[in-house]
Amino acid sequence: MKRTIPWTDPVDVISSDESSSSDSDIELNDGLDGQRLSNYVTIDQPFKEMTSEGVLIRRAEMYQDYMRHIPIPVQRGSAIPFSSWVGLGKSIKQLYQQPLHYLTNILLNTWDQQRIGSEDEHTPLDIMIHPCKAEATIWLVEEVHRRTSSHHHVAKIWQSDPMHHAFVDSIFPKL
Repeated sequence: MKRTIPWTDPVDVISSDESSSSDSDIELNDGLDGQRLSNYVTIDQPFKEMTSEGVLIRRAEMYQDYMRHIPIPVQRGSAIPFSSWVGLGKSIKQLYQQPLHYLTNILLNTWDQQRIGSEDEHTPLDIMIHPCKAEATIWLVEEVHRRTSSHHHVAKIWQSDPMHHAFVDSIFPKL
């Protein structure tokens, strides 16, 4: 398979959120007596735009956009003692005053679950893995989730998990 654009050529990115002034002057007709549609959900809009799936996709898009703008800390504090991945994640959130991505929280929980039944299940993780390496691993994973995850993928996971709110950290107002 060949790339149509060489790797070195610059690529223009057009955001779907950008609109020109002429876009706002366009009237759309949904077939309901010629009523004008707006950017807001109204009773007159077709049902498909008000479905929970559409709302969930929009929420995931807003979440992913917000998470993408939070900078990953470049300077680390001292080594954080921890006995579980989820515990280390909580300590990182408190120390750096920022949320971790939903997908990172899920991954940390999965890593803790994978330890169940192992011979070292009750051994604190900071004895097995150096705290600096563990923290660096979490920040690497966090960067991947913040920068490359699709909001469609996040929405799909949220839709399949009714308890997804448990793994979505509250948003800190400071950027």
